[in-house]
Amino acid sequence: MRELYQARDRLEAQLLADYLAGYHIRTVVHGEFLGGAAGELPVSPGVPLWILEERDFGRARELVDHFLARDAGREAWICPRCGERNEAEFHLCWRCECVPESR
Repeated sequence: MRELYQARDRLEAQLLADYLAGYHIRTVVHGEFLGGAAGELPVSPGVPLWILEERDFGRARELVDHFLARDAGREAWICPRCGERNEAEFHLCWRCECVPESR
């Protein structure tokens, strides 16, 4: 197990975990519930996302970089599997969970 990324919050960490799961990369989000204790305990500024298999680290790093660098001005896309229209911010089809290679 190896730390892959420090997400800014629990939501970003879970979005990345779900995105990587679409590529069959297993992850763990650690400390996502520590924010509630921030007034009592010292906590890290982010929420760490860990990769479970070392062999997946390189590919996961590429995918995270791609996810974070996505262009906010992109247009909606059509799923190649089911034909459903998906908004630009979705990296997998909301209907059939297909992850197009071009995204």
